[in-house]
Amino acid sequence: MHILQLGFSSSSSFNCLSRGFVIILLNLTCNSMICLSRNVFNMDELAVEIAQIAVPAALALAADPVASLIDTAFIGHLGPVELAAVGVSIAIFNQVSKIAIFPLVSVTTSFVAEEESAGKSSNDENASLEDGLLVNKETEELLPKSGSISTKRHIPSASSALVIACVLGVIQALFLIFSAKPILSYMGVQSDSPMLIPAQQYLTLRSLGAPAVLLSLAMQGVFRGIKDTKTPLFATVVGDVANIILDPIFIFVFRLNVCGAAIAHVISQYLISLILLWKLIEHVDLLPPNIKDLQFGRFLKNGFMLLMRVIAATICVTLAASLAARHGSTSMAAFQVCLQIWMATSLLADGLAVAGQAMLASAFANKDHDRAKAIASRVFQYGLLLGLVLSIFLFGGLQFASRLFTEDVNVLNLIAVGIPFVAATQIVNVLAFVFDGINYGASDFAYSSYSMVLVSIISILCLFALSSSHGFFGIWVALTIFMTLRAYVGLLRIGTGTGPWSFLRK
Repeated sequence: MHILQLGFSSSSSFNCLSRGFVIILLNLTCNSMICLSRNVFNMDELAVEIAQIAVPAALALAADPVASLIDTAFIGHLGPVELAAVGVSIAIFNQVSKIAIFPLVSVTTSFVAEEESAGKSSNDENASLEDGLLVNKETEELLPKSGSISTKRHIPSASSALVIACVLGVIQALFLIFSAKPILSYMGVQSDSPMLIPAQQYLTLRSLGAPAVLLSLAMQGVFRGIKDTKTPLFATVVGDVANIILDPIFIFVFRLNVCGAAIAHVISQYLISLILLWKLIEHVDLLPPNIKDLQFGRFLKNGFMLLMRVIAATICVTLAASLAARHGSTSMAAFQVCLQIWMATSLLADGLAVAGQAMLASAFANKDHDRAKAIASRVFQYGLLLGLVLSIFLFGGLQFASRLFTEDVNVLNLIAVGIPFVAATQIVNVLAFVFDGINYGASDFAYSSYSMVLVSIISILCLFALSSSHGFFGIWVALTIFMTLRAYVGLLRIGTGTGPWSFLRK
């Protein structure tokens, strides 16, 4: 019995909603163990395909936050002021980047998967026609010789993504370089703060890597669309290893402090981009014969919907960092460590989301609803299991791991306050990411956008109220509410069988 097979009919939307969630709760409580034992540990063809996409994608996604954690560990030994300063700068850079990255990558993955699926269907038809031909000497001369056909794929969305990524990367770099000081002031780092100079230095230098960051992630979206997540993993690991090696050299040997950390990170990002571009040229034709093939209109239409979503989510996380900074450098340093761990572990779920999105996009393109239902159900179950494992792991290990990032007693005390939230919210975080991927795979970008705006409005109100009344503790309560609502609205669309999931009601 599929957990996500929630088809039903009702005379009112309210009854439809109520019945959907009753079924969800009953399935989760009564059948979760049966489904986990029957499906999660059953390595059938579907499980193997999900694993082949999800595992390399998860490792690639986790590699960069892990490298950032190592950055944080090195910088933490410079002092709490430097750690807090870099924390603010990283929060700004990451949140501004997400405004461009997530819409671009998500749309690219879905579009490339659809075009790849359509291309394979066309090739299968041509192959069938060729197999049906009576080949003689004359017809054999007309058929292409073995090995003469180009192995490069013609995927217009790939070229579109790279052009857009380059433009957005340059715009982001210029924006952050020339607006670093006012943005930091908005984040609570005033002109008399000891955090200002190191924060401005780090943000300005790291901004030089923005074009490489957007270009590399756009290319990762292309590789995800063709269900190749091993190549991005290879490039990311090479770049992050270079970053880890260069960090202590630039920070301590050359005594560049936070500037050294930024330079090391920029070098690693350009290295990743070069490797990905080299590999992508081997597989995809990046020079379309007609400018109309670039499909900028299609990208902009759907990308704008996701842009609204990302801006709404970005405001919440950036506001949380800003509120933490306003409570002082100790609060910001502790928040930075907790946030890095929170996001690094949660991004493991994005591997499942990537697999679900790519596979579902192909299934919806082929109108194979049975396969779409099976994929969504299995990815949901894997997400449930992954969230549980992460929660157990973090509850047991964070108390000891926190000392790797700082030796300041006050910072450690605040980190201890955030640890229960970081660990306990893993299941909710994983499911939020998984439902995002599932709905993106169905190209349900409009619902994803509007629902996130509503969630963000509620969460922003919670952040202001709880931060002012409960400080650092209140910030993490509000972030927990934010992620819980994200998971809820993702489940709502599927659970009620609306939008592209209307076939579940049949």
